[in-house]
Parts: sequence; structure tokens; C-alpha cells
Amino acid sequence: MSTERLLTFTRDIIRLLETHPGEEQILTDGGKFLSTLVGNDDWLPEAYAQPHPQYYQQYLLYADPLDRLSIVSFVWGPGQKTPVHDHLTWGLVGVLRGRERETTYQKQENGTYKPTGNGVLHSGQTTAVSPAIGDVHEVANDLSDQVSISIHVYGANIGRVKRHVFDPATGEEKSFVSGYANNAVPNLWK
Repeated sequence: MSTERLLTFTRDIIRLLETHPGEEQILTDGGKFLSTLVGNDDWLPEAYAQPHPQYYQQYLLYADPLDRLSIVSFVWGPGQKTPVHDHLTWGLVGVLRGRERETTYQKQENGTYKPTGNGVLHSGQTTAVSPAIGDVHEVANDLSDQVSISIHVYGANIGRVKRHVFDPATGEEKSFVSGYANNAVPNLWK
């Protein structure tokens, strides 16, 4: 298993951040780079593809030392899902294996959160989130009998960002910091 594809993607996305730091360009061009990465399922080290029997895993693959971005593999056991949550930064999501369901939410005048959309991403497909285009959603493994894996890229070290989960019915908000399932990141420069 070679991490060359991940290294190339990492270089491309950092160059994009350095030359075109605007969010719109990052979401457009970065989405193309991510689509190429998740279009090939031959590079993710097995250690970063391991499910947990109770909850999804968030493995850090790369974190920029200036906290400009992080690249994370999300490993979803059958039926696992996130709570409704925000990101507070731009993000790109691409499905490497399996299938994911995303439900987007919008805050209502009364403080509750209403579902505004529902979509399914298959292997090789990507989507984006950001405070500008929609940042609150719930993500789930759309398969009840197998693992799904997605690659997420965020405009911050997402495992360190203080974010929020929401109760859609009441609007109750709780702060959280997600952290990561792993203590080490893969060596991309083998």
C-alpha cells in the first residue's frame, strides 16, 4: 500500500491554499483534487481504515503545522452516524468506500433545526460544507451490512476546533472537541 496518492493530494491542496486562499476556489478546485484521491482505493493504510463496533472513528492523516487544514479518514461501521453538528470552517468530504447519507439542517427562527436536504454519496463522490454554503448536518453510513470510509479535508485542525452538536427538536447546543482516534499519523514520505 503506497501513500503516494495521499502525499500528492496533500501537496496539491497546500499549494492551492497558498496561491488561492479564497474559500470558493478551495471548495471548487480542492473538490476536484479530492475526487481524484477518492476515485482510487489503493492508498489508505489499513491502520486508518479500522472500524469500532460502537461509534465511528476519526483518524488524522495529516495536519498542517499552521492549522490551515487537516485531512482525516472517517470509518463508519454499519449504521453508525454523527449527531447533528457544525464545523465552523470549510470542509470537503469524499467517499472512498461504501456509501454515506448526509442530512443538512438549517436553524429556524424559534431556535430549532429543520432538515433541509438529504443526499447519498457513493464511492468516488464528493461534497462540501462551510458556514457560507451550509455547515450544519448529520452524516451516516448508508449501509447496514458493511463499513464505509470517507476522507474529510477541513480548513483547520478539526480535531482541535471547539464545535457544537445540536438537538434539532429543541435547538439545544453543546460544545465539543472531536479529537482523533489515532495518536500518530502515517508517514507520507516513505
